[in-house]
Amino acid sequence: MESSRANRGWWDRNADEYQIEHGTFLGDDRFVWGPEGLDEIEAELLGAPEDLKDKDVLEIGAGAAQCSRWLAGLGARPVALDLSHRQLQHALRIGGAIPLVCADAGALPFADGSFDLACSAYGALPFVADPRAVLREVRRVLRPGGRFVFSVTHPIRWAFPDEPGPEGLSVSGSYFDRTPYVEQDEDGRAVYVEHHRTVGDRVRDVVASGLRLVDLVEPEWPAWNTSEWGGWSPLRGNLIPGTAIFVCVRD
Repeated sequence: MESSRANRGWWDRNADEYQIEHGTFLGDDRFVWGPEGLDEIEAELLGAPEDLKDKDVLEIGAGAAQCSRWLAGLGARPVALDLSHRQLQHALRIGGAIPLVCADAGALPFADGSFDLACSAYGALPFVADPRAVLREVRRVLRPGGRFVFSVTHPIRWAFPDEPGPEGLSVSGSYFDRTPYVEQDEDGRAVYVEHHRTVGDRVRDVVASGLRLVDLVEPEWPAWNTSEWGGWSPLRGNLIPGTAIFVCVRD
């Protein structure tokens, strides 16, 4: 609950700045999996574009619903969910007839078997203390045969400083230290929380939730992408992975 409260407040306060800084890269109706710029139109991790028509899709941690808008353009029926009310206001600003839901990913307000697909591009999973609760909820709302694809910061990045330059290339901590990254206010209350899971932790979380892992994608940094995004940069991206994408199926 502390992580949820802190991150809801952080994203509400910082949504405007985030959309100003990253809105051009994300686009209004583009589905990008992370700072590397891997685009779903090329990756097809949810399936071939022509197969997405008439599919019910839940986007978790949707932000301004850019991914949902892209899905809707292919004829899918997306629902965009986010913890932050302010992020969803940006979805309203951009526009599009997409249902928007403000809710916690650990308690999805949908009936069992409501969706054919679910997706989350850096949404929810990095910020929750109990990722299995989210994964179990996703499994519950998926129909049999449904697919859930989510991207997170690659776990190896936790061993390096979050810096885009040469200082971000030397190991500064233990990869196996699961201590979350926490920012606090002057009264000691958490105002931002991000949780670390190793690759093995992520795999075990998926399996324990009843989903089946069918692929783990580590996007390489493309030559065309010369931009920096926080600790992501061409320098680091050409040497160590920055994003991990987990492709899961509900049998």
